Amino acid sequence: MALPEWLNIAELFLTRRLTEGRGERVALRLADRQVTYAELDRLANRFGNLLRDLAVRQEERVILALPDSAEYAAALFGILKIGAVAVMVNPALPPDGLAAMAELARARVAIVPPDAAPPVRHLVVVGDDGDGPHLDCSDELEPARTHRDDPAIWLFSGGTTGRPKAAVQTHGSFANTTELYAKRAMGWNEDDITLSVPKLYFGYATGSNLFFPLSVGGSAALFGEHPTAEVLFEQIARHRPTILINTPKMVAAMIEAGPGADLSSLRFATSAGEALPPSLYARWKDTFGVELYDGLGTAEMWHVFVSNQPGAVRPGSLGRVVPGFELAVRDAEGRDVPDGEVGRLWVRGESRALCYWQDSPKSHDAFRGEWFASGDLVRRDADGYVYYVGRGDDALKVGGKWLLPAEVEDCLLTHEAVTEAAVVGVPDSSGLTRPVAFVVPAPSAGGSAEKLEGTLQQHCLTHLDAYKHPRRVFVLDDFPRTHLGKVDRGALRRLADGQV
Repeated sequence: MALPEWLNIAELFLTRRLTEGRGERVALRLADRQVTYAELDRLANRFGNLLRDLAVRQEERVILALPDSAEYAAALFGILKIGAVAVMVNPALPPDGLAAMAELARARVAIVPPDAAPPVRHLVVVGDDGDGPHLDCSDELEPARTHRDDPAIWLFSGGTTGRPKAAVQTHGSFANTTELYAKRAMGWNEDDITLSVPKLYFGYATGSNLFFPLSVGGSAALFGEHPTAEVLFEQIARHRPTILINTPKMVAAMIEAGPGADLSSLRFATSAGEALPPSLYARWKDTFGVELYDGLGTAEMWHVFVSNQPGAVRPGSLGRVVPGFELAVRDAEGRDVPDGEVGRLWVRGESRALCYWQDSPKSHDAFRGEWFASGDLVRRDADGYVYYVGRGDDALKVGGKWLLPAEVEDCLLTHEAVTEAAVVGVPDSSGLTRPVAFVVPAPSAGGSAEKLEGTLQQHCLTHLDAYKHPRRVFVLDDFPRTHLGKVDRGALRRLADGQV
């Protein structure tokens, strides 16, 4: 896709709707009101002018840590309009976590709710009612002249262990994927209303529940509450969305909580963030009858680049590469492997990040010329469908044989007593690696944890090679999670240490 050299995505995704005559269309749907494109643009201009009054310069980084709201969307577009760089972080981070983000970004300004106070020179505090100093600023603002390769947003990698890496993404990246994935491959249109389980600080939601609908004149439904199945059903009943942005965890929760729920407004749902087991896909389709498109995206490529797509769904797969991107499956030396063999996923396209901030070694390993060399292990079949196998650092060597946790996890999820499953490797008393499982039981599961452990071990022995069965099964109320909500496998290993 050919991108113009000078490009500002705040103008592309928001202000251009006004010049198209769509200013009075609804951009955002909230619990108590609707916000038009013209209103959102004026609010974004106020934020942008406030930041300029605080001497924020082009390319300078600004912390954005608000709950999902009209103010979040407006602040993001205000940052982008003046050519500054948005560092989107979870507003629920503890004070030390938020302080670390501010220090990493060298930010002088942070836009935060009343209970947050990271150590920066200027705090822009936005109240629950949207009140704040931005309201006194002018609502007229010309977008800065930004290059397609200028930094626009920092996205934090979603790995399952270690410190998150800040991928520096450009204006061009966001324009490219919006056109290739959202418009061409998936068919977002002006009549769509989107609703998202992940919050806007996730790159997955920033696109699917803000940039994508606004790029075509559609609208996004936003809510600040923590997402649960019950909250999702309420939001669906209120807003009647046509596209639901989902995750495997919430897919499972909605199945358990909502047989009979009315999802008839949905054209489709998407799933990303973690692999969607085929058994979970089948249960979703049986329960709700709504197509669910699983896909894979990364912070390093901003959003989804391989996906099941309308008319091309293969359950259990991640789908095929989105046209406009190129995908390869390669060995440790960077050589292509034959179809059907497992290798490291490589991808190239005009959405590749510039680097990881302040991390040259990992940048050199991940960014290879035009290519991003992912840590994900996949295999591709003869028809081009890609299957997720696991993270390269999660693969286990058990008894001299390779074991991929996703295979055992999917086996556990086929048992009716299991809602979530995760498998990690821990050393036994002899120092040998053994697979250990953690499960969150279904509400209907009965009996003791010890009985469930034996049942699930036997289930795996029945359906898998013996060396793959988990040597222990720990039952948890919920999993520890990373700042992006993924299962924290490092924390699970620590929980199991010394118990095998």
